[in-house]
Amino acid sequence: MYYNVLKANELVELNSQKMQKKTLLEDGDSNLNIIALKKDEIIDTHTSGCNSAVYLLQGEIEMHFDAEKFLLEEGDILMFKKDHEHKVRALMDSKFLLIKI
Repeated sequence: MYYNVLKANELVELNSQKMQKKTLLEDGDSNLNIIALKKDEIIDTHTSGCNSAVYLLQGEIEMHFDAEKFLLEEGDILMFKKDHEHKVRALMDSKFLLIKI
């Protein structure tokens, strides 16, 4: 069994570098990551091969899917199906969990 208590906000640091990513769990295509983005940083348009969820821990981000834009604030969860193009823009320094299943 795997048991561990983690302080999610402390696992990646916001610094002057680009996006920071830490993989917490990985099993085939499924994984759990924590990602930190600086204000105005963008993760360019891409697709995921898995159904996914984003849980915003800190900050504020926009997620763009085709012509739709979703604003996520701390505590929000956005779920989306695999193979949908999307991009992410940080409106302020932000950290989020990316869950791919």
